[in-house]
Amino acid sequence: MLKNRNFVLASSSPRRRELLAGVGLDFEVIPPRVRESARDGEAPLDFAKRMAREKALYVCAQERRGRIVVGSDTVVSISGEIFGKPRDEEDALSMLQKLSGRTHEVITGFCVARSPGDVLHLGATRTEVRMKSLDTEGMRRYIKTGEPMDKAGAYAIQGIGSCLVEWIKGSYTGVVGLPLFELVSVLSDIGVVESG
Repeated sequence: MLKNRNFVLASSSPRRRELLAGVGLDFEVIPPRVRESARDGEAPLDFAKRMAREKALYVCAQERRGRIVVGSDTVVSISGEIFGKPRDEEDALSMLQKLSGRTHEVITGFCVARSPGDVLHLGATRTEVRMKSLDTEGMRRYIKTGEPMDKAGAYAIQGIGSCLVEWIKGSYTGVVGLPLFELVSVLSDIGVVESG
């Protein structure tokens, strides 16, 4: 059982909330308002870490109680191309077609900060995911469920999208949106979380 001081999750993702609640942590959610777009030539790892940092620092600037803030961002990448959340069904189909039968990388950046000028940790997990070979009709049926529309890479590994995945190598919770093992370790190191 984990015990912790209350902290803030800088996210609007229900999956991140579910992951933290699932391990019994006490936290508050404050959604950040940041523009999520990669800079020209920005590497996927750099983009995920920058977005996690920007989210955490945005909320730090709003937070008046001195609590620790956690920001996170997940991107899917194949051959250096960054896939965020699909704009529409055709964009989702295009993403799934590019991922079909191939191995891609899911990068989740996470940032732990105390104030806009005090970033305590900035890191990321990188997970390899192999997608099964998918036919276009199966992709369209999956898209019609609505599940992929707010997910990086247009699939949810924790939902119906798990049927599209052949294997993963790395952090399952990182693919979902928040690398719990790594985050809890950092929070423990700085005294926010303790086991017992």
